[in-house]
Amino acid sequence: MQAVCQALIGLNLLHPNEGEGEIYCIRRKEFPLPCLIHYIARPPVRIAILLPLFVGLLSAAEVGLTQSGQRIEAKISAGSSASAPTVLLIGGLNGDDESTRIVNQEAASKHSFRLVTIPRANPDKSVLQFPPTGVAYRDHPESQYLWRWIALEGPDLVLIAGDDHGLADALSQNAVAGVGKIPARRIEAKPGILKSLPKQIPISDAHRELDRRRARTPRQLAEELAQFYGHDFDQSTYIPGIALIAQMRLGHVAEVEKLAEPYTTATKDPLTARPSSLNLAGHLVFAELAHRTGNPRYTQMVKRAADLGFDDKGVMKESMPFHDEMSDSVFMATPLVVEAGRLTGDRKYFDLAARHVAFMEKLDLRPDGLYRHSPLTDAAWGRGNAFPALGLALTLTGFPTDHPAYPRLLLAYQQLMAALAKVQDDEGMWHEVLDEPASYPETSATSMIAVAMLRGIHHGWLDKAAYQPHVDRAWKSVLIRVAPNGVLIDVCESTNKQKTLDDYLHRAASLDKDPRGGAMAMLLATEMAGLP
Repeated sequence: MQAVCQALIGLNLLHPNEGEGEIYCIRRKEFPLPCLIHYIARPPVRIAILLPLFVGLLSAAEVGLTQSGQRIEAKISAGSSASAPTVLLIGGLNGDDESTRIVNQEAASKHSFRLVTIPRANPDKSVLQFPPTGVAYRDHPESQYLWRWIALEGPDLVLIAGDDHGLADALSQNAVAGVGKIPARRIEAKPGILKSLPKQIPISDAHRELDRRRARTPRQLAEELAQFYGHDFDQSTYIPGIALIAQMRLGHVAEVEKLAEPYTTATKDPLTARPSSLNLAGHLVFAELAHRTGNPRYTQMVKRAADLGFDDKGVMKESMPFHDEMSDSVFMATPLVVEAGRLTGDRKYFDLAARHVAFMEKLDLRPDGLYRHSPLTDAAWGRGNAFPALGLALTLTGFPTDHPAYPRLLLAYQQLMAALAKVQDDEGMWHEVLDEPASYPETSATSMIAVAMLRGIHHGWLDKAAYQPHVDRAWKSVLIRVAPNGVLIDVCESTNKQKTLDDYLHRAASLDKDPRGGAMAMLLATEMAGLP
């Protein structure tokens, strides 16, 4: 029986509900294991016969948050087959009214298509605008959440019960969130809505585009992104730097050397103009060039930056500078210091790396294993955890296994990965605030965490059976959020330490080309492709 359950888990049809050994989760819906055993154990029932029993099973999803912090929720019912069209039925655009009751009633009806319902799409009765304008998710948050969520769900038909506030026309006439048009119409809020639908529902432009995006291989996505990211190094920070590292993985080392030349010839100095943690992480480009070319100039640049962790007498400082108490510094400083150790053979840099991680843990690691972004608030900002995740993975990659601190660093990495696995949503995304599932799914954090997990699987730090499904779901979710023109959906803006949870919940999210998000998605694509 356990083997059968594990097989279903492997197919992403069954998920263990941690903390409750006898309960398993089928998609987002809890299902008692004894009942599952009953169905599987009764001959001649087999898995191929069992799976159709899940058709029509309701699951839940978070669409977003209203201005007042109320959740907008969706219900999802599976269709009769994987190829069944998707119908989205929306009610409650004027608050909790008759349309809400009708949509809930329709959600319980029988149907062959995949049905998604949003019964209370506007709980606060806010003014709605479609297509939404302003900054997501500060201006018109309800409109912004609905617009982007609908686009990424890719329905083939949208029905809006009651007043629609122009949503039907906006969906039908626009490439929704850059994905594609979706046929939509307003209908009267009365019973039997779904019975009037035709048997054949054509595939929508949005659905077709999402399928096209999902079909891309890792190499194809990396090459697509390489057209738009990784072509400048005017600012020697990690944002262009990660894209340049990805470009080198694609074989473009000579091109990156040309971009780095002003720094190696002293035309530019990355540490004197505006030294910061961003500049420290930007030195990872020089470390990569040093490994690939053997040029000692790059090694000296890495060493010079790492030496900021020692005073004039060579005494190790409490930590690397420029951390500003933010969890970002686990990534910004630690891998660079490890690279200095690898390139020079001087173990003092590994000692410094271990000290810096311990220093940051005291500042920002929460009791539940996630990171607060800074001591100002306990908010588990998405990228504020992705930075430590990626930072620890890169640190372990170059850290000597015979060093006394290696077991502690490995445990820190494994514990963070376990904590992050618990807060990944069913689609595969990590959110702007990790433990607030109604906050927006954040693309750069998801890319970074997936790289960290995949690196752990490849090096044997993580169990593949347990963590590969997390990586696979993340990859599929990132794929649909990256357009062929380099536009990304929902990358959080640059974020210094904030004072409140609400500040993090309302950080601006992109729907445009984004150097940070593009670089991290490109890094994930090259890691998935297995490029050295």
